[in-house]
Amino acid sequence: MTEEIRKGLVGVVADSTAISKVNPDTNSLLYRGYPVQDLASKKSFEEVAMLLWHGELPTQEQLDDFIKLERANRALDPAVKAAIDLLPKDAHPMDVARTAVSVIGARHDDAENSDPSVELRKAKELFAAFPAVVAYDQRRRRGMDVIEPRDDLDYAQNFLWMTFGEEPAEEVVDAFRVSMVLYAEHSFNASTFTARVITSTESDLHSAVTGAIGALKGNLHGGANEAVMHTFHDIGIDENESRESAAERAKAWMEAALAEKKKIMGFGHRVYKSGDSRVPSMKAALDRMIDYYGRHEILGLYDGLENAMTEAKNILPNLDYPAGPTYHLMGFDTEMFTPIFIASRITGWTAHIIEQRADNALIRPLSAYNGPDQREI
Repeated sequence: MTEEIRKGLVGVVADSTAISKVNPDTNSLLYRGYPVQDLASKKSFEEVAMLLWHGELPTQEQLDDFIKLERANRALDPAVKAAIDLLPKDAHPMDVARTAVSVIGARHDDAENSDPSVELRKAKELFAAFPAVVAYDQRRRRGMDVIEPRDDLDYAQNFLWMTFGEEPAEEVVDAFRVSMVLYAEHSFNASTFTARVITSTESDLHSAVTGAIGALKGNLHGGANEAVMHTFHDIGIDENESRESAAERAKAWMEAALAEKKKIMGFGHRVYKSGDSRVPSMKAALDRMIDYYGRHEILGLYDGLENAMTEAKNILPNLDYPAGPTYHLMGFDTEMFTPIFIASRITGWTAHIIEQRADNALIRPLSAYNGPDQREI
């Protein structure tokens, strides 16, 4: 009997989860039953994190307690900073992120304690601590020092404050918040499944997150938002160019790239067949950033590429496509886009780690051997 092989595990249902799903009837990504676009329009990132961990949106008292814990754990641990400083400034920021999480885990007093309440506390502490890693890594590459967190700012405000040293405008904070909500969770994607596999061995939470970061680094997963911006730079960004002119150049670039059969990142998705349900919310946030900064040439590049891809292949954008230029306009370096993704996805990863732990079975698939038959030496 020949085993059926599903390359990439396409169509394989590996386990059940109560955390998220894509509703095929509405094409909406649901977090614990709530459409993500509704959460992005109405809820803070802190509330969405609580929803993913606990299964329900928090009461005001529960939210206040979490905010207190989060703000108390924001500062960059000196030992983590020292470890980051040992790494080359030209190391990929994802390598820095992976190292930082390992150090945080190795130094945690309850690193090996997998009690559910302890796991949840570790998840919340990592959620609080990670933005300082991203902020400092961008700053050190620019020859700048750490900016200490502020406990009078919410999560999104403080993340931007630690990165840029300025109180961000309300429009920028809101666009950043939207992106964090949209990136927080997406069922059994490659990095989440990696985290669950590691957890299934009864390894610790920080090891599972570290492994997930390794999976997210790949261009076919989290690296796509960086690749989108590299495309924009390849075409050329001219702040003085008209939207129409930028669109024409982008369309010509896309047509040539498709003729050469280049892989274009930021389009298509394995799960969504009628377009990524997160894109409209993120595109609206990008539009607000374009208006706020007066950078309409970015919209020209965006529209030119999208229209050319739609006409040629009928392939629609995914979340990474509007997220990349949004982060660019905010002032983040392109290589920092995927570490920002980590800061958001820590919520989904740790929710899955806790769920896997609660009803664990070692994840150990079979393989179909296609090497030589048994032979003599």
